Parts: sequence; C-alpha cells; structure tokens
Amino acid sequence: MRTIPSGKVCTYGDIASALGIRSSQAIGQALKRNPFAPEVPCHRVISSSGKIGGFYGESTGPRIDQKIAMLREEGICLQNGCIDFTRFRHSF
Repeated sequence: MRTIPSGKVCTYGDIASALGIRSSQAIGQALKRNPFAPEVPCHRVISSSGKIGGFYGESTGPRIDQKIAMLREEGICLQNGCIDFTRFRHSF
C-alpha cells in the first residue's frame, strides 16, 4: 500500500493479485486491522465497483466520511458515489 501514490487508488482485488492470492476479502480483513494508518494508506483502497468500500471495519458512518475526506484532500473526487478509475487508479 505504501507504493500507492497520493491522489491514486487501487482495489482490494488489485492488492490480492499483486500478492498472488485470490481473496480480496482477505485483503479487506487485513486492512481493517492496519495499526499503521494513515502512514500505510489503506484509505486509498476501494471496492472494484469504484465505491468507497470499508474503513476501519465500518461500511457507513463517520469512518467512511473520514475516508472520503482523506481522499478528497488528495484530489480524488467521487461522482455518483464512485471514483473514476480512468483518472485515479494505480497499477502495480
């Protein structure tokens, strides 16, 4: 995750593929336990649909608002609740 630059995102599946595993859900489970956030920028990992996904194990509420705010601070905007992969997706 440290290789995902500010202003870019990737998906849980992208990370799973980069690590050679098949479970994007396992990536989500690991990220919700990330003790090094935001230095290890798990807020830059989103759902493959382009939606925000989770943050700190939450899918709604103040934590999601925090994730959205962090992404906006990096210049990443949402349109209709999704992030435009053509503009903001990072490739490993």
